[in-house]
Amino acid sequence: MKKVLTIAGSDSCGGAGIQADLKAFSANGVYGMSVIAAITAQNTQGVFAVQDIDEEIIKAQIDAIFTDIEVDAVKIGMVSIASTINAISHKLQQYKAQRIVLDPVMISKSGYALLKPEAKSALIKNLVPYAYVITPNIPEALEILKEVGSKIKVIETVEQMEAGAKEIYKLGCKNVLLKGGHMEGEAVDVLYDGKELTYFHSERIPTKNTHGTGCTLSSAIAANLALGCSIKEAVSRAKQYITTAIEHSLDIGHGCGPTHHFYELYKKGGLLND
Repeated sequence: MKKVLTIAGSDSCGGAGIQADLKAFSANGVYGMSVIAAITAQNTQGVFAVQDIDEEIIKAQIDAIFTDIEVDAVKIGMVSIASTINAISHKLQQYKAQRIVLDPVMISKSGYALLKPEAKSALIKNLVPYAYVITPNIPEALEILKEVGSKIKVIETVEQMEAGAKEIYKLGCKNVLLKGGHMEGEAVDVLYDGKELTYFHSERIPTKNTHGTGCTLSSAIAANLALGCSIKEAVSRAKQYITTAIEHSLDIGHGCGPTHHFYELYKKGGLLND
């Protein structure tokens, strides 16, 4: 069985972060492992507190995994401070980690800053160049572009998404998947591999329950890369998975509920009660 590691923050309500990553790994047929970089107090209504984990503990967690278990892919999610980012970068280079999927989590849906402003340059310098694919949404892409002094100030069209993806690619990553969920109309994601642009179209699903969609998508991509898929096939499979998970999202809590990570499994097992 292929083994995939997530390095991210914990979500106490289970819809995003480490918890979503492990669910997505399992649902996509790989064995999931985790390095917890931060603990958050959050639910469907927002993030209320964050405690970053000491960098020495983060490094020890990474050592524990790589010295014992072969890692077929790595997903990096919420890493909020520069010391955490630098520690992760150092260790992943030490172990020559492959198939790194970087989800540059910056702001929660409720508006909580999950990446400290002073850590943006560390992420761009010490994680982006080692990523096999980076998966920003439009606000995250604009933050990255702003940090590097890009002339791109707005992304409101597919053409601007293309230009943004190409600019981010120059930062050293192998592929850029710029997600278009924040644009009006049809949801379009743009993948740029340095030579070719590929478009992934999906119907916009009318639901407020989208907590953890970015975490889940990037984790599904990592899982499919570990299984040997090309980047295009990995993204295509991950998109199909997240679309189903959103279509059957869970209306729990008083805010934005989570996606249904195990819908297909529950369906096959006769466990659905909807």
